[in-house]
Amino acid sequence: MTDGRPKSDDGPTMADGGQPKTGDGPTKTGDGQPKTGDGQPMTDEQSITGPATGEQSAPDVQPTAGARRPVPVPAPSPPPGTVCPAHASEGAPHRLAPGGAGRAAADALLREAGAVVPVLLPGEVPAVAVTRHAVLREVLAHPEVAKNACHFAALHDGTVPPGWPLTTFATVDGMTTADGADHRRLRGLVTKVFTPRRVAALRPRVVELTAGLLDGLPGAAADDGTVDLRRHFAYPLPMSVICELLGVDAALRDRLHELSNLIVGTTGTADEVQAANREITAVLGQVAEARRADPGDDLTSALIAAQEEDGDRLSARELVGTLLLMIIAGHETTLNLITNAVRALCTGRAQLELVRAGRATWDDVVEETLRHDSPVAHFPFRYPVRDLELGGTVVPRGTPMLASYSAAGRDPEAYGPDADRFDVTRRPAARHLSFGHGPHYCLGAPLARLEATVALEALFTRYPALDLAVPDAELPPHQSFIGNSTHVLPVRLTG
Repeated sequence: MTDGRPKSDDGPTMADGGQPKTGDGPTKTGDGQPKTGDGQPMTDEQSITGPATGEQSAPDVQPTAGARRPVPVPAPSPPPGTVCPAHASEGAPHRLAPGGAGRAAADALLREAGAVVPVLLPGEVPAVAVTRHAVLREVLAHPEVAKNACHFAALHDGTVPPGWPLTTFATVDGMTTADGADHRRLRGLVTKVFTPRRVAALRPRVVELTAGLLDGLPGAAADDGTVDLRRHFAYPLPMSVICELLGVDAALRDRLHELSNLIVGTTGTADEVQAANREITAVLGQVAEARRADPGDDLTSALIAAQEEDGDRLSARELVGTLLLMIIAGHETTLNLITNAVRALCTGRAQLELVRAGRATWDDVVEETLRHDSPVAHFPFRYPVRDLELGGTVVPRGTPMLASYSAAGRDPEAYGPDADRFDVTRRPAARHLSFGHGPHYCLGAPLARLEATVALEALFTRYPALDLAVPDAELPPHQSFIGNSTHVLPVRLTG
């Protein structure tokens, strides 16, 4: 889940300006794997706060011997809102549906096309999507795949059009676009104050907020008895928690949510996205200044006070970027996670009965939802620092790469021939990647898991007959190819 222009450790955003940062190279073992500070190879757990994956620069090299196919030059594509079928024109890039429609079918086409698939982003910007579990896991921790936009070739050669809405995800200052020592510094300052103990201490408040929201659901019902659970439960719970944690006034929460939707959405105009970036940056700048003038028992005050042993602190822009990251990632991910879990349990009542019978836990529900219907579909961006062979495809240096979490979550090679099936008793050999992997693993994962498990158990305990008010297939998708969920979630509390 990162500046005076927005983002999140995997995404805040930013105002319209800003230059990409440079970073130092990674530390590697002799076999090319990242190392910890004492020179030992990183484990998955160590990599959560370990070194970043990118390098500032790398010499031009030839593609790896034996690489099978280069990424083709983009060809004309169908109109927006469609995905090119893999068989339509061999080598033709896929166009991601900007509105998120038909996610599962589109993901299946992408996986069928390969582990690393050419795609066209809005503005006809060529990229690749990494769609299969094993290759995505490799990419997320690859020492020659960077996050810093100084490696984004099209951003510097004029290919990216002026005012491109997705520029936000590339050039924001903060953890999500930092590599090497810069990433370790930024992440280290945050992890000093956003600790597991602080997250664990939030449980009573999460329980209290959940109970209050459940009390209010009957009063939020429309005349026909339906309630938009996304609006009245799945959204306010994580938004309230993260805003209280950061010391953000309750009066600002709805507007911050509206702005974050514009930022992570992929259907807005460049002007709309830039205006949202400017406004959310200004609002969070005011929050930071208020906490600087009057510190409290909140994370923003702690971040202002935090410093490294050499006295380094977050700059004003880095602080706002970090707040932006935590606001957006701190509620959008959990909002989608709760929404997707409720849909899965309502359309598969047998799975809910397994939990009630004690054959599975609410933790199992959350983990299977993260795998089966990841809250994030295609997250931008990473860049190879040299021509790199990945999954049988040579990806040219500087090509923007999308981490296709929703596609990888249903990869039959990782999860078996029934990977499309939601199964709370599943014990897969491969662990899902929905919170990332390697140095940029999501800092907020423990909080998201806490919120979702508390929310789901309390919801189905209070309203055991709760069910969807319309067929799942008729629910409108969230307007983004980055976020993955529905726009609304109408339910009936009593079935």
